Amino acid sequence: MELDITKIVQSRLSKDQYIDELTDKKQIYLHHTAGGPDAVAVARYFNKQVGKVATAFIIGNRGTIVQCFSSKNWAYHLGLKQEVFEEAGVSYKSLDKISIGIEICNYGPLTKRNGYYYNYVGGKVDYTEITILDKKYKGHIYWQSYTDAQIESTRQLLVYLCDTYNIPRTYFATIFDIDKRALRGESGIFTHNSVRKDKSDIYPCPRMITMLESL
Repeated sequence: MELDITKIVQSRLSKDQYIDELTDKKQIYLHHTAGGPDAVAVARYFNKQVGKVATAFIIGNRGTIVQCFSSKNWAYHLGLKQEVFEEAGVSYKSLDKISIGIEICNYGPLTKRNGYYYNYVGGKVDYTEITILDKKYKGHIYWQSYTDAQIESTRQLLVYLCDTYNIPRTYFATIFDIDKRALRGESGIFTHNSVRKDKSDIYPCPRMITMLESL
């Protein structure tokens, strides 16, 4: 199924919350929000922040795609410092400008206590929403699952954006750790982990990987 752009929910940020500048796009970065299921609520949160920190798109737990500003514009969604490039032996690049950020509503890593699973704010997560990895990732084995609807909406949005901006869809397993291809500004689909050691979004969910491999 192709993306029906008429069904994208518009929750536009005010002009002072992103950079209204047209830039060529070479990269897409997948994030998760470390928060609740409502994409519109995330957009409202972005609109109250300082520093123009936001992503162009947010995907709610039911698969609703919310757009905050045109994908031709940009905002600071990566939080990069010069040291990251120096450690990797790569020249600094303003990757925020050449990339499109997609947030997926998800709490991320979970803790198991007395047979129950909890997110980092103490909320109990139903066992049907749990992904258990084969081995720990960033210190955690239990994660909140990305929903089937989110994965499908992510697929449709990625296909649309890759076709629009001529970004290759090829999947590389390296995107879940520091990836020099990303830091060099090479074209492709990446995760926040690709450029930040201290991040865990998105995690290597097997169902998400299967989708990315199918692109």
